[in-house]
Amino acid sequence: MSKPFYITTPLYYVNDEPHIGHAYTTVLADTLARYHRLFGDDVHLLTGTDEHGQKVATAAEKLGRTPQEHCDITSQKFVKVWSKLGIEYDDFIRTTEPRHTKIVQQILQQIYDAGDIYKKDYEGWYSVFEEQFFTEKDLVDGKDPISGRPVELIRETNYFFKMSKYQDWLIEHYEKNPDSIVPGFRRNEVLGFLREPLGDLCISRPKARLSWGIEIPWDSEYVTYVWFDALLNYYSATLAPPDGKSPAWPAQYHLIGKDILTTHSVYWPTMLKAAGLEPPEHILAHGWWLAKDAAKMSKSSGNVVKPLDLADVYGMDSFRYFLMRDMVVGQDANFSEENVVKRLNSDLANDLGNLLNRVTKLLDQHFGGVVPDVEWDDEDPLVELSKATTHKVKQFVEDIQIHAAIEETLQFVRAINRDITEAAPWTTVKTDKEQAGRDLARAAEGLRIAAILLAPVMPVMIPQVFERLGVEADPHRNWDDVEWGEKLAGRTAKYGDPLFPRHKKPESPEAAPKPKSESKPKKQPKPAPKADDGLISFDEFKRVDLRTAVVLAAEPIEDTDKLMQLQIDLGTEKRQLVAGIKQHYTPEQIVGKTIIVVANLQPAKIRGVKSQGMLLAVREGDNLRLLTPMDQVSPGLRVS
Repeated sequence: MSKPFYITTPLYYVNDEPHIGHAYTTVLADTLARYHRLFGDDVHLLTGTDEHGQKVATAAEKLGRTPQEHCDITSQKFVKVWSKLGIEYDDFIRTTEPRHTKIVQQILQQIYDAGDIYKKDYEGWYSVFEEQFFTEKDLVDGKDPISGRPVELIRETNYFFKMSKYQDWLIEHYEKNPDSIVPGFRRNEVLGFLREPLGDLCISRPKARLSWGIEIPWDSEYVTYVWFDALLNYYSATLAPPDGKSPAWPAQYHLIGKDILTTHSVYWPTMLKAAGLEPPEHILAHGWWLAKDAAKMSKSSGNVVKPLDLADVYGMDSFRYFLMRDMVVGQDANFSEENVVKRLNSDLANDLGNLLNRVTKLLDQHFGGVVPDVEWDDEDPLVELSKATTHKVKQFVEDIQIHAAIEETLQFVRAINRDITEAAPWTTVKTDKEQAGRDLARAAEGLRIAAILLAPVMPVMIPQVFERLGVEADPHRNWDDVEWGEKLAGRTAKYGDPLFPRHKKPESPEAAPKPKSESKPKKQPKPAPKADDGLISFDEFKRVDLRTAVVLAAEPIEDTDKLMQLQIDLGTEKRQLVAGIKQHYTPEQIVGKTIIVVANLQPAKIRGVKSQGMLLAVREGDNLRLLTPMDQVSPGLRVS
């Protein structure tokens, strides 16, 4: 019997159009959903839009629209972008729909009748931007602590939810379920927040101040606070889905950005508990896409990336591929078009695309396109690697490590490429056509399996890879299809134009030629450092390129006392390092660590092993310790 897999994205607020953060969350949810469908799970993917609140009413008024008109128009922008990005959701819920309003009012009434909602006079600092009250101690320089926007002092009577009543339960829940918030350091953040007394939550707004919301069922003079309304959609959507197929509550995974962690990990579960409902099994809080200067992308900073613009330039699937490959789930990641181009050229054009072109071209030239029927040796290293790869990919996906699942698949593709290069069927076909056919069939079968493993990430381009290999382009395959077999024998492969073309490096404004000066001053020679002072100049120091890197693999170098060989991820490329850490770390202790490396050293051979850089460490007595960032960061960041 198939397992239920209910996955939800946050509801996106309709006061603006979709940006790269929205796109990342939704593509991640869609990719996970596609993988789990491949695994045979009963998948239900929910997304939608959050449409009530003061910001929506204000935005609508500025545009001369009613709030509902504004919601109808902006909600469709999200529908359009998700369609363009290949999002295959099962339900798209809007908080202005009657099916949602009905459930919110039912739950409000239930909690009110149980005595967990009360009315009182209140004075507090209110942020219109965050639609939230803050106390005096919460403010930072007199502004709201989240967005840094102005606040105003408001005195009014409102309804409050007894959130503090459920604080001890919530702490116990997170302590008993260590994977209830992933990654783990986000759970620690929430537990740290819960060490302070948890206040009660204001859950109403007087209609005299704000009328755009769901009416409080027992008091028509108030509407519901937007967070109490929106956070219940994930449950309300299970009761009246448009296709009649109800997912089972609770959700297995709820995906959010780290900036809304508190509302989803504190407000929401306490509301659910008060209503007698289970919290989601896992809340996954991912990081931010950062601009080149390591700043968060925001409209006010002018560095927002519009997903449709990039999808139009590089292709929808290529954009999806970059998003999934270049962010370690839970950590921040650097975005630049230069990084996009490097990733696409390296992985898709050079590795996957090159393999597809080589195999189909040689089959076309020497075998009329027909894949030879050959017998497989179960002990063939590539067959064994295929089994190991599919096993690891499934494990990575279940652990929500999509970047690692993709890299594991690409390592398999690179192994096939190496094998085909060593076999050189373009040469052996002249003297041993049977062997050449076997080598090509072997490479084609490996490519077929790799394509299945990448299909959830690239749902449009991978079916075209299947077509080039002569098999049906069914995007919904069964996990049994990844088993090595004779599924291509007798099929007619088709050679054609590259499916994954190389992209040109985007022109940078900094690269533009500078106008020549009329009177250019002569360059003064730099003074040589004194031989005895041991100092270097600032310009000399700037030439040292220190970068963060993640250790992907590690193994001791035989016949050496100190040396270990590391494979590292520098964000846009993989490298190999040799480091003298064998006496201080085991491979298991170092794999997965984020380290600091000198990235611009000339490659060197150490004991016959190529080393492309150097890591930083500190020695204290007999102990040697790697230098690592205090917080989780993405690979490839410049250390400054």
